[in-house]
Order: sequence, then C-alpha cells, then structure tokens
Amino acid sequence: MISKTLFALLLIAVPLVANEPPAKKPNVLFISIDDLNDWVEPLGGHPLAKTPNLKRLAARGTTFLNAHCQAPLCNPSRTSIMLGLRPSTTGVYGLAPWFRTLPQWRDRVTLPQHFSAHGYKTLGVGKLFHTGPGGPGVKAKNFAGPREFEFTDAAGGIGVKPDKKLIGDTPMGNNPLMDWGFFPHQDKDKGDYQAASWAVEQIKTAPKDRPFFLGVGFFLPHVPCYATQKWFDLYPEDDRVLPKVKQDDRSDTPRFSWYLHWHLPEPRVEWLKEKNQWRNLCRSYLACISFVDAQVGRVLDALDQEGLSDNTIIVLWSDHGFHLGEKGITGKNSLWERSTRVPLIFAGPGVAQGKCTQPAELLDLYPTLAELCGLPVPKNLEGLSLAPQLKNAQAKRDRPAITTHNHGNHSVRSERYRLIRYADGSQEFYDHQTDPHEWTNLADKKEHAASIAEHIKWLPKIDLPPAAGSLHRILTYDRKTDEAVWEGKTVRRSDPIPK
Repeated sequence: MISKTLFALLLIAVPLVANEPPAKKPNVLFISIDDLNDWVEPLGGHPLAKTPNLKRLAARGTTFLNAHCQAPLCNPSRTSIMLGLRPSTTGVYGLAPWFRTLPQWRDRVTLPQHFSAHGYKTLGVGKLFHTGPGGPGVKAKNFAGPREFEFTDAAGGIGVKPDKKLIGDTPMGNNPLMDWGFFPHQDKDKGDYQAASWAVEQIKTAPKDRPFFLGVGFFLPHVPCYATQKWFDLYPEDDRVLPKVKQDDRSDTPRFSWYLHWHLPEPRVEWLKEKNQWRNLCRSYLACISFVDAQVGRVLDALDQEGLSDNTIIVLWSDHGFHLGEKGITGKNSLWERSTRVPLIFAGPGVAQGKCTQPAELLDLYPTLAELCGLPVPKNLEGLSLAPQLKNAQAKRDRPAITTHNHGNHSVRSERYRLIRYADGSQEFYDHQTDPHEWTNLADKKEHAASIAEHIKWLPKIDLPPAAGSLHRILTYDRKTDEAVWEGKTVRRSDPIPK
C-alpha cells in the first residue's frame, strides 16, 4: 500500500509562478491526432498507408516505435497527458468527469499552463483536451475558469456531415458517430482543414518577443470517418485494406477481456462482415489518415516558410490506438497492442535522428517538453523525461509502459513482452519477438513465470476507484460477488457476450 504522505504529495498542484521575462527558448508545436493507431508509414502498421508528411517529420527527428497511451479512451488519456498523472492516480477512467470538477485536481497546473507561466504564448485549436477549455459544452469565449490555452472555438471537430448516416443503423444504440464513407464535400469544409488553417495563421503572426506553445488537435480518423474522393482514391476497394486477423483469436483470452468493451456503439467485426462494411471502414479510416497527414503537412510547411522550424520543438502524438477487426472488435477500449500503441514523433533543436524501441509513455510528454525547453520540471509528475532517448535512440529506459482501462485493469509493455492483468486476476502474456499480433496467450506457460512476475512488479501502486461523477464506459468489479458492473448494469459470468 502506498503511504498517505506520498499520495498527498501527488495531489499537490504544481505551483504557478509569475510570467518570466521573454527568453530565447524554443517554440513548441504540439500536434494531437485522435484515434490514430500505428497505420502510419513511420510505424509500418499497415503496408498501404500513405502518410508522407508524418514520414518527413520522422526523418527529421526521433520516432518512438514502442510508445503507448495511459488509457485507451480519449478523456482519461488526455487528462493523463495534461496533468502528468496516471488514470489510476486521478480516478478518471471514463468520458466524464472533466478533471476540473474534482476538488483534488481543480487547481492542478496543466502542461500548457506550465508553459504559459514561464513566458510562453499558449494557443490551442481542435481536440487537445477531451473537450474545450472549460469542460463539456462550455465555449472558450464563455469560460471564466483556469485557462488551459488561448483557445479558439472557430475551427476543429467533424465539420460538414451528410444529411443522414451513410451506412444505416448500427447495433448497440445506433450512435450517430458510427458512420464512414464518401459523400460529396470539399476538404475546406472539414473541421480539421479549418483547424490547420487557423494554426497556419497563428504561425504567420507569431509574436517575435516571446516563444509560443501551439496545440493543434485533429479529430480524424475518429469516427465518423468521412473523406473526399481524392483520399479514397489512394486505397483499393478490396481485401488489401483489411488487417491481419486470427479467426479464433479470443479463444485463449479471459472472459474478463470482453468486459472492457462489453456494450459499445463500435460494431463487432462479425456485424461488419454481415453488412459488407469491413472493407469500407478500413478504407475510410486509411483515407482519413491520409487527409489528416496532409493537414499536418500544411502546418509544417508554415513553420518552414516562416523560418521557425530550426527553433521549434515539434511533437506529434495520438491519444490511443484503434481496432479495425483485430480481436473481433472495432474501436479502442482494450489493453492489446492495437489499442495502446500510438505514434509519437519528436523533431527540432536538440532532437537527434533515430528510431527508439524502448517503451515510452504519453505520460512522458509533460516532463520531456519542459526539459527540452529549459523550464523547471515539476517534481510531482509521474512520467519520465524522454530527453535521453531524444539524444540517443539506443539509450536504455528503466521501466516499461503502463496502460490502464478502468479500475484494476492494466497492461505492462516492455521492450519485448506485454502483460495484461484484469481486475479479477486473470492474465494474458505475449512475446512480441515471436508473436507481434498477440495471437498466442502465454500466461499459463511455466517457462514464462519469471518474466510474468517481473512485469507484475510494475503494476501501479496507486489504483483508485472511479472518481466522483464518472460516466460512460465505466467498469467496476466486486471480488466478493465475482460480478462486474458495466455502466451501472451487473454483468454475470453466465451472461452472453453482446454481439
């Protein structure tokens, strides 16, 4: 058990200091892409993926080939990044609450606030936190609370949509976001195009007397996956767009693995097959990736044109991965590689060219950016600076990457292995050297007992239950009754798995 004293230290907000006088510090371009898995050229997750701008960014700096999110869901992942704390420390596991509603985090200094307090002009557009600067439904112009960024409501999000869903009704609630495909529209009508345009303008008019921290949050390839025809034309209308899957892949995974995505709007792969939508979804996802890549390119071009690239730290990341049929599901909400592995690319002054296979965490962004920019690194962050790996991609890391989805469910990803421990004690263990698709669960193999025990040592010591106000995709488990509760409804061992 962790001591009360140590836990209290973690709750202390990072102190804000008066704005420092301008100094010759590097700018920061902070690019977030929602729901982007490893289907990008720098990570090689899909052989057909066309992402020339991510490729050129990677060629300039360091690509982390083994980077992982702290949570396979938007709100807890982004909360973790911005606060520098694990979901198991904050208790934020679902799409609610907004962390500022929790007394213990109300005054916590976020990553952009830390930069603002040290003289940076902080600007934001699109999806950076899960919502805008004041939580769900609060417009930036109406928000009087702590400012995370100088934020614009004028761009970002889905943008133009068809009059009705393109794929018809979907199971488990017919969520309006569950849609994909082509309909007649123009790139300029899309929220991400507008977000890039706004970012380009900020770069062109950037202040000369102080550095900037510019956050650009792209929504796609989050569903609905709509793209214009030219992006669809990059990809074939056949099975080459599909991922590699193993038909009986869930036969050796614990039943509890289903509880993490028990009843969700994201369709199962069997539904996609029945409705002839699997190819369409994968092709739409790839088309949206290429569209967003082009928007990233527009922002990078603006940096080059303004002569700012040599003095700007660029970091590009995704909040989590996304299944497109692997393990029989679509969406995130799992602790497997497809859901936890994310693009993480750094470039700019002080960043060497290279590819790093050491485990990295999105939790590391806060301390890494602070160190790279010469700011004090707050002492109560749970991440580690990646500066050693950015100087030398072969530099060793002294701990694995940990992903958490709801209370008591954790993945521990080292350079070679992945351990998954569920709240009921069931486990999975994979050897990525021989099984990169995680098709064979080795948890019951005696020859791996020592390795499993070593990974167990890294499970979070602080493991809080869901915070007050937790909603949406919340799972809890009662060991006494051996019953789980999914979004308020009891799940028993005998209940059929939803399809």
